[in-house]
Order: sequence, then C-alpha cells, then structure tokens
Amino acid sequence: MFGSLDLSVLQQLWWFITTLVGSLFVFLTFVQGGQTLLSTLGLTEDEKVLVVNSLGRKWELTFTTLVLFGGALFAAFPLFYATSFGGAYWVWILILFTFIIQAVSYEYRRKPNNFLGKGIFDAFLFVNGSVGILLIGAAVGTFFTGSNFTLNEYNLVQWQHVLRGLEAAFSFFNLSFGLFMVFLARTLGALYLTNNLDHESLVAKLKISSFNNLLCALPFLIYVLIRLVMMDGYAVNPVDNTVTLEANKYFYNLIQMPLNLILLLAGLVLVVYGVTLNRFTASVRGIWPAGLGTVMTCLAIFFVAGYNNTAFYPSKIDLASSLTIYNASSSHYTLTVMSYVALLVPVVLAYIIWFWRQMDSKKLTLEELVTDKKSY
Repeated sequence: MFGSLDLSVLQQLWWFITTLVGSLFVFLTFVQGGQTLLSTLGLTEDEKVLVVNSLGRKWELTFTTLVLFGGALFAAFPLFYATSFGGAYWVWILILFTFIIQAVSYEYRRKPNNFLGKGIFDAFLFVNGSVGILLIGAAVGTFFTGSNFTLNEYNLVQWQHVLRGLEAAFSFFNLSFGLFMVFLARTLGALYLTNNLDHESLVAKLKISSFNNLLCALPFLIYVLIRLVMMDGYAVNPVDNTVTLEANKYFYNLIQMPLNLILLLAGLVLVVYGVTLNRFTASVRGIWPAGLGTVMTCLAIFFVAGYNNTAFYPSKIDLASSLTIYNASSSHYTLTVMSYVALLVPVVLAYIIWFWRQMDSKKLTLEELVTDKKSY
C-alpha cells in the first residue's frame, strides 16, 4: 500500500504525522500551564495539593509526547534532528533540564525529610511551565525566522552563533511566539483543572484565570499572525530545490492552501469558544473545544511552515543550507516501513483515551487524597 506511493507523498504524509504529534504536545502543556498557576493564584495549601495531584496524574503524558515528537522527527527527518539538536544544543539542553526538575519535583515535593522544602519544588514546577514552554515556543518560531547554521557537502552542521540556539529568544517574533505558548498553556491548565477538580472556590478562581490568561495570550497571538503574513518567507523552487527569500510567502501559503486557512480560523474560534463557555456559563467542559482548537491551530501553523514549497527550517546564514521536507527526510524505504508501523497509532490513541477516561471518571477531591498514600 505505502510502497506504491511516491517519495514526495510519503514526505508530506510524515510531515503531517510528526506535526500532529507536536500539536498534541502543545495541548498537553496544560500540565505546564497549570503548574505556573500554583504561584500566581494565591492558592491555599489544600488547593495547591489538589492542583499538584491533578496535574501529577498527567505530567508523564506531556513528557512522553515530547519525546515521541523528537523521535518521529529523528526517524522521518533525520537531517533536521541532527541540525537542530546537534547545533542548537544549549536551548534543547535547557528545555530538557526544565523537564528533569519537573519530574524531580513531583517525586519529592511532599516526601518526608524534604530538606529543600515544598516552595523550592513549586518554583521548579513554575520554571518548567514558564521558561521551558517559552524556549520551546522560541524554537518553533525559528521555523519562520530562520537559524544560524550552515551545512557542508557532507551535511555536517556548523552553528554560527555562540549561544547555540538560545539566541532565538532574542528575536521579538520568537519571543512573542513563546509568550503566546506560555499563556495558552496557562489557559488550558485552568480549563483542565476546572473540569477535573471538585472544589467550588478553587473552580471559581480557575474560571476567571482561564479567561484572564486568554486575554494575555491574544496580544502576542495577534502580533505573531500579523507579522507572519507580512514577513518574507523561504520559498523552495520545485525544479532545482534552490531556496530564495520571497515577500509575503507565508501569507501566500495561507491563501494558496484555503483548507489550511479554514483550519487555522476554526481552531482559534474553538479556543475562544472553550474559554468563553468555561467563564460565562456553569459548564466546566471548555477544555475539550479549546484543546481541539489548540491542535487545529498548531497544525495549521506547522503546515504553513512546511508545505507549499517552503523551507521549514531555514538558514539565515546560507539559504542553500535550509531544510525542507524533501531534502531533510529519510529514504523511501524507511518512510514506507514507518508508515506501516504508524497504522498502530490509532490503537495506542484509543488506549490512551480509555485510560484517561478511567482516571478522570470522578472529579478529584481532598477527601480522596487524604486516603491516598501515593499522592504528590
């Protein structure tokens, strides 16, 4: 079945699969966003215990999805993996460090004889949800602004900036993208906790927080979208694969892929709808339309970056070194084998959905945590 497909079709298929995993990761950052609420909502100790234990039951899904995203990129687009993770290693090391201290915090926050104290581990959780997500957003922003690397004739990467990827955070566009992701994660975190907790006063705080954080996210989103449709993009000539700067390239990508434009607009509407439903009605199920909208919006942004003859990882130093889904991908054989393996993905997703429903079948209460010796 897949063996009969052209290499270019398989490359486009795997850009969809990998970016779908990346978009699911962005949705799951409600864990990181919820962690930042511990320090900003003025919660009581009991409320903090509820929030930490609600998020603690999902934090491994976020980290696993991030690892899966990296693994899918490694298998499908190994040249990108080698270039970004091998060249911009300081930014990825720092991102990984924030996830390490997250895991340690959940494990030791309430352990007996904790000499650091809960406050230090709460601070670690805040760093993971703020600095970690900000840097991931800045790294994704380089899909549009470009990075400081060159590739030689053997595809060996040479990074041309001493900060090794951290310089991405000094671009206002990348920084805005990262801040948008931080406030989006906080919005999703508040929505998730509202749906998962049985605590009237805490739920009331979270309903207000989800709306306020969406208001904080909107200015950064608006700037990113306006800048995106106005900026020069990295166009690929389909005949000889040369890369050139093209005025308003990403705007043309949206216009020339109308279904993608619909996907983007529908996703944004669903996010706003979910938050509005949560804030101005008695419903606590706003996380689901907002979560679906998040995935749709992220997919649309990834499609703008990679499809329609566009370099998804451009080099600002040497345009010829820019990466596309065509020159960065694995071989036809590898993508074919991976495609057959990917047929198992729906089974895995069905299991995750079933397991999730089992965990969240009842809202979390303080009474339940009192009798749970394994609570965080």
